[in-house]
This record gives sequence, C-alpha cells and structure tokens, in this order.
Amino acid sequence: MKTDNIKPSEVSEALLAELQGIDLMAEFSEVGTVLQVSDGVVRIYGLGNAESNELLEFENGMKAVVMNLEEDNVGAILLGPTDMIKEGDIVRRTGHTASIRVNESLLGRVINPLGEPLDGKGAIEGDTLEMPLERKAPGVIFRQPVNEPLQTGLKAVDAMNPIGSGQRELIICDSQKWKTAIAIDNILNQRRNF
Repeated sequence: MKTDNIKPSEVSEALLAELQGIDLMAEFSEVGTVLQVSDGVVRIYGLGNAESNELLEFENGMKAVVMNLEEDNVGAILLGPTDMIKEGDIVRRTGHTASIRVNESLLGRVINPLGEPLDGKGAIEGDTLEMPLERKAPGVIFRQPVNEPLQTGLKAVDAMNPIGSGQRELIICDSQKWKTAIAIDNILNQRRNF
C-alpha cells in the first residue's frame, strides 16, 4: 500500500466521523452486594447513600424498596420472588423513590406494586400522574368532611350516636359481647347503598 494515495483531508474526515459517535459522558452508579436473603427481605452492603423508600434494581431486573437504613448495610423489601436473588448478587441504586403512575383507567385493574398490569388487559392508557408508594396522609383540613349519615341498623346506636359515612368508629366491649354480630348487622344494613 502506498502512502502517496492517502490524502490528509480524507483521514481527518474519517476520524471526525468516528469521533462524532463517541459518548464522552461518564456514568456513575452506586452499587452494592447482597449479604443475606430471607422471606422477601434482602440485606445489602455498599449502598451508603441509599435513601428510605428508594427503588433498587438487581442485575436480573428485579426491584426492591429500601426500608431499613443501618450503619453498614441496607434492608430492602423484594418486589418479586425471593428465589431469584442470591448472596453476592449486585444491586444498583436507581435514585428514584418507589412510586407508580396512576390515572382513572387504573380503576378495576390488577397491578403489581410498581403499577404494571397483571390482569392481561393491556397497558394502562392515558395521561398518568406519579404517586409515591409511601406518602403522608392529607391533613384534616384537606380531607372531605363527613356529610352523609350511615345507618347501622341498630336503633339504639343510630339514636344515641349518629355516625357519618366515612367516619372511623370502634366497637369496644368485653369479649363474647356481640361485637361481631353488631359489625355484621351494620354491613348487611349497607347493602341497599351498593
């Protein structure tokens, strides 16, 4: 091969074309190692910056949610079968809080903890809103007031202590004192509302 046939402009064009496809961005991810797996709970070493309720991902694609932060390890709840994870597996932080995408078309569907459909009816359609799995309940001011009466079916209770639909109430008394019967009567009395 003769070097006289090579033109510097052709070499620079070829090099420029090759260099334009290079991704110069460095990718950093914090990884850990599984120390122990038992009953859907996994202990992981090496995720010192993990946050509570953060989503973790294993090499096989399974996910877990951080629940317990200790000085030298992290405890997480597996979102899948325990037998797919073993000691020594690599775990990677995602940097995202465990959450699901929700909208009205989710009503009546069967989903997993990550919001993926399990009922075979296809993907969730429409615009969705991201909601964290664990979130603080709205304060009393932001809740809808109780404004609809609930008839228990027991005249003594309804006359003395009117209860609203959506109101939380307890049935407190000694054991063997008809608590179950009162609760069942209350449930049966609500059949006409549904």
